[in-house]
Amino acid sequence: MEKYQFRFKPTGEKSFNKLSKSVQDQIIKKLEYFLKADDPLEFAEHLTDREVGEYRFRIGKYRIITEVTGKIIFILLAGHRRDIYKR
Repeated sequence: MEKYQFRFKPTGEKSFNKLSKSVQDQIIKKLEYFLKADDPLEFAEHLTDREVGEYRFRIGKYRIITEVTGKIIFILLAGHRRDIYKR
């Protein structure tokens, strides 16, 4: 069985790199935890006001907006919950 993978889109990588190193480490650790599950999307919520296939992962006070294509979860945006939906 093929496993899911996380990959960054350019906007996702840019927003992720703006976060502090400790927050980046926290997010990576949690994403790795999600990948250990048979279906990492069970930890995500589908975004109804966005494009088809977009999901949000909650990691503490931070949110990761993703797009799913097959078994690849593309990170579109990463940021604090107060800022992430303003984009």
